[in-house]
Amino acid sequence: MYNLVQHSQDYIRRSPFHTCFSIHYLPIIKPSSLHRLLRFLSPILLPSPFHKTLTLVSAMALNPSDQASTGMFFPTQTPGTVLCCTCGVVMAPNPANMCVKCLRSRVDITEGLPRQAVVNFCPDCSSYLQPPNKWLRFNLDSQELLHFLVKRLHTRFSRLVTLTHAEFMFTEPHSKRIKIRLRVRREVMNGAILEQPHIVEFVVHDKLCLSCSRLQANPDQWVAAVQLRQHVPHRRTFLFLEQLILRHGAATRAVRIADAPHGLDFFFASRSHAIRFVDFVNSVAPVQYRTDKQLVSHDPKSNVYNYKHTFSVEISPICREDLICLPPKVAHSLGNLGPLVICTKVSNSIVLMDPFTLRVAYLNATQYWSDPFRPLLSSRQLVEYSILDIEPESDIVTVGGSRYQLAYVQVARMSDFSNVFTVKTHLGHLLNVGDNALGYDLFGANPNDMEMDKYKGLVLPDCVLMKKSYEEVRARRSGKQRNFKLKRLDIEVEPTGGRKGEDDKRNDEYQKFIEDLEENPELRFNISLYKNDNYEPSEMGTSMADAEEIPSVPVEELVADLEGLDIGDGQDQE
Repeated sequence: MYNLVQHSQDYIRRSPFHTCFSIHYLPIIKPSSLHRLLRFLSPILLPSPFHKTLTLVSAMALNPSDQASTGMFFPTQTPGTVLCCTCGVVMAPNPANMCVKCLRSRVDITEGLPRQAVVNFCPDCSSYLQPPNKWLRFNLDSQELLHFLVKRLHTRFSRLVTLTHAEFMFTEPHSKRIKIRLRVRREVMNGAILEQPHIVEFVVHDKLCLSCSRLQANPDQWVAAVQLRQHVPHRRTFLFLEQLILRHGAATRAVRIADAPHGLDFFFASRSHAIRFVDFVNSVAPVQYRTDKQLVSHDPKSNVYNYKHTFSVEISPICREDLICLPPKVAHSLGNLGPLVICTKVSNSIVLMDPFTLRVAYLNATQYWSDPFRPLLSSRQLVEYSILDIEPESDIVTVGGSRYQLAYVQVARMSDFSNVFTVKTHLGHLLNVGDNALGYDLFGANPNDMEMDKYKGLVLPDCVLMKKSYEEVRARRSGKQRNFKLKRLDIEVEPTGGRKGEDDKRNDEYQKFIEDLEENPELRFNISLYKNDNYEPSEMGTSMADAEEIPSVPVEELVADLEGLDIGDGQDQE
């Protein structure tokens, strides 16, 4: 290239006809070399009267798309064609000079590739065997399953052909067959590249995995048990915890889930699965736990011991919307908070707020269990009040991600209007005159709390309002379905034995939990709400005023219910 440039520069200096040089050298110079040549010749051609020749030569070296942008006309180039050396069909040239049909008739690139394979499937836990002893859980027709099946064939395919594409073919669900269509590519005669489809059929053989086979032999066989307990008079915490377990798949390895007084029992086939579940509960609730084990069998010759492990997990009795009187030691450690506070949120830590000053403190599990305390009043002791008058004291502020406003309100009990109280509340942004609110009646209550007796001269308010009440509005729309539904764990519940109030109590607690989800967006933030296909919005049943006042779940927060898809975590079983 350098010699060509030097020769061209000398020729141009000697000859006054620059255009002849352009026409003579254009057919033999590559476009990439032509650009370099023009860069060297520009100082010579630009001062001359023939500098337009340089522009023309540069345009002819451009790509077709770039040529069209210049507005100049260039003749289209017709791609060359040849005749197939075997059948004489017109085709594009290739190294073999044969059409695709003739190439496939002479060469079969799928020769030696497997057309049928076997995969073991556990019907109980919907997992597939990855030899030698690893079981993985996939959904049918999922990308993960396709990758798993192709990987089974990769060792034989990689030595013969190159895999370019893979997809599922339709098969009946009960046929025990899985078909995948592959596109393979290989170099054939004289360097020609040939590509063609190849179908592989997997025969599904049912085979129980180790844990499922043990469960089939003895359904009550378990290695580790987690006893989850909370000593409170309601089950709101377990209803919320149940939805968190379903969302994160924390109990997918549970052999059995049984109902128990004040809690649930989870049984696992492996100690590691139980430890993983305990770690999950510890991350979403303030708990303390202890472990124990019992010797089941012992082989002194091989020195093998078999134990049954038990994890006793206790959840803090402090729940959301509880009224608490803090012990003096705890109140001092929290910066003299309270001492009368309410619980606004419970996760791996407890969020406490003074409803009269809007001060907030966080209490983690370690701090709570080092000096535990119990609530003064719980949510089952809430009383309904009527708002007679309201006077805001401050502006709306955001505390801990929630909005509050201090205000003075005049309230009276719905069951008794003889006593009217003026109290301070943190719900000034929600309440209006004529609304109803739920609160704790400290005027007529007789709290028996030892921590309260430690405060000398403590003056209690007549009531503490907790939240706005929608009982009257809900009563007018009773019997109507909601636009969402929740999934439930498969819990074994013992027969009530004639105790009729037990079932009614469970149903009432579940309905209260559903209402809390509608009222509190923060509560349903980590919960999966599914669309109710049977929901039919009523045009005449509810007035427009009631429809705007009743809290509901927006449609954007609902997800489609995928029935029959048990999504596993894809981890091996022990």
